Amino acid sequence: MPDQKYPVMEIFYTLQGEGEWSGHAAHFIRLAGCDVGCVWCDVKESWDASAFPNFTSEEIADQLEEGSSDLVVITGGEPAMYDLNSLCQLLHERNYRIHIETSGAYELKGNFDWVCFSPKKFKKPIEQIFSLAHELKIIVYNKSDFEWAENYKGEVNADCKLFLQPEWDRKTDVYPLIVEYVKKQPEWQISVQTHKYLNIP
Repeated sequence: MPDQKYPVMEIFYTLQGEGEWSGHAAHFIRLAGCDVGCVWCDVKESWDASAFPNFTSEEIADQLEEGSSDLVVITGGEPAMYDLNSLCQLLHERNYRIHIETSGAYELKGNFDWVCFSPKKFKKPIEQIFSLAHELKIIVYNKSDFEWAENYKGEVNADCKLFLQPEWDRKTDVYPLIVEYVKKQPEWQISVQTHKYLNIP
């Protein structure tokens, strides 16, 4: 398979701070480029892919050797904008487990061990993602987002993990709402952005 170049904003080694794999050491590959346009996005600088250098799969994989974890999280931006087959193939050849975090707005191209689907109101997800998602993560900004979350719960497969996560700047107001909601709807779990509390990447 011919190698492909990807715009890379940053590569770093830290702990996964959110969702099902929270607390696990992981390499993060943040690809640049996004047209979803979340108004509360905390990495808006990632949106412009032309502002960052392009690297081949091998150049990316070679930067993962510092940490000892075999977990790699591909995030963004919106990483599904790109054909990730060559990157996934090489990372699997090097015995990494590959997770992706996506809004589901684009077709997934690549072999992923875990798919975190976090739909956004700003760009509708495509149907392919519903059967592929291992984890549904809904960002809660206000009360209306609970009904929106329930709509997606009905679309994903029965084994998909369900998470509600407050928008960070609204956490003080939203956390109590999520706690009460999860108590009434225990199929959901709360996702806490532990990396922000720990002040790590």
